[in-house]
Amino acid sequence: MTDRKPPDNPGGADEDFAAMFAASERAGGRGRRPRLAIGDRARGKIVSVGQDVTVLELDGGGEGTLETLELRDASGQLTAKAGDTVEARVVAMGERQDFYVLRRGAGTGGRANLAEAAVTGLPVEGVVTGVNKGGLEVDIGGVRAFCPLSQLELRPVDDPAAYVGRRLAFRVTRHEEDRRGTNVVLSRRALLEEEARSRAADTRAKVVVGAVLPGVVTALKDFGAFVDVGGIEGLVPASEIGFARGVRPADVLAVGEAVTVQVMRIEKRDDPRRPEQVSFSLKALERDPWQDAAARWAAGTVVRGQVTRAEPFGAFVQLEPGVEGLLHISELGEGRPLRHARDAVKPGDALDVVVLALEPEKRRVSLGLAEKHAHVDDEGRAAVRRASGGGGMGTLGDLLKGKLPER
Repeated sequence: MTDRKPPDNPGGADEDFAAMFAASERAGGRGRRPRLAIGDRARGKIVSVGQDVTVLELDGGGEGTLETLELRDASGQLTAKAGDTVEARVVAMGERQDFYVLRRGAGTGGRANLAEAAVTGLPVEGVVTGVNKGGLEVDIGGVRAFCPLSQLELRPVDDPAAYVGRRLAFRVTRHEEDRRGTNVVLSRRALLEEEARSRAADTRAKVVVGAVLPGVVTALKDFGAFVDVGGIEGLVPASEIGFARGVRPADVLAVGEAVTVQVMRIEKRDDPRRPEQVSFSLKALERDPWQDAAARWAAGTVVRGQVTRAEPFGAFVQLEPGVEGLLHISELGEGRPLRHARDAVKPGDALDVVVLALEPEKRRVSLGLAEKHAHVDDEGRAAVRRASGGGGMGTLGDLLKGKLPER
């Protein structure tokens, strides 16, 4: 995907401030250790040991809290003191950034550990071993468990087989033992939702209309692309991906791709898990091609364009991404009357057309077939300028001399 630059907007002070604020946030984050996620292992030095809570300074930055009870042995004696280094696992995100709630209990399995994890909510790690009807089989320390497909990600999963062999963190949502064995049901989605809520608390103040934010593409649909900007996910409608018409999101974006978006609209919702519905735009950060249309598409300019739509009244021809002109049906048919433009052309056809009239303020271009207008004297067109890198553009004189380049 090409770099997208904000358009010239000398009067948009709010937008400029939002852009500079986002840039400052990105610059300030460079070199910072990636935030821990629920289920991650953490290592740190004990700063203080309280009656109920122990505070740790984590390797790489950040703080964590641990129940002091977990540092006592069976007789109640402390097994660690201030200055000692301990390892634990992240079970929840703190109220502020880089602050974590830790536990040293169950982690990689065993029936006793799984039973504890089911009660405490402590994440466990397991390896996905296979796919069955409705979900994934997971091995947790020798214990077979099941993760429903709906509990694997925040969004529906298209290819569950891609997870086989991966080691992931889960929350135990059901743990039952009887004479037939152990029944363990897992959820990875619960951990992802909790992490997203924590990140969203940090992000929410930055998500205002006009703000420019860094994000990551999380899903692609025909109607648009979903982008996460830090725990808050929004939609970039297909019409806001770029100025070109008919672009499929999957043709220009990829899941996991880093992008920069502008917040276009925020709608409040009653769902406490997703209290807002956010719409983003990539197109808003590109220069509108119609700003340069008067210079690039002066009357008399000849271009090899591509038919994008055929209608009863004529065909639309793309001169460049975001700029289309109308070729009236009277220009088609080689003199014979047509009932529909599709009787002469179809989307995808390449045509040599000449600009007959341009109305940038109305975003309109009237076109003619270059061949039909080739008899016009080209002397009056000598001042027509070619656009920079103007592949496909020229004058009627070029057409008569057979010099019109390919787009």
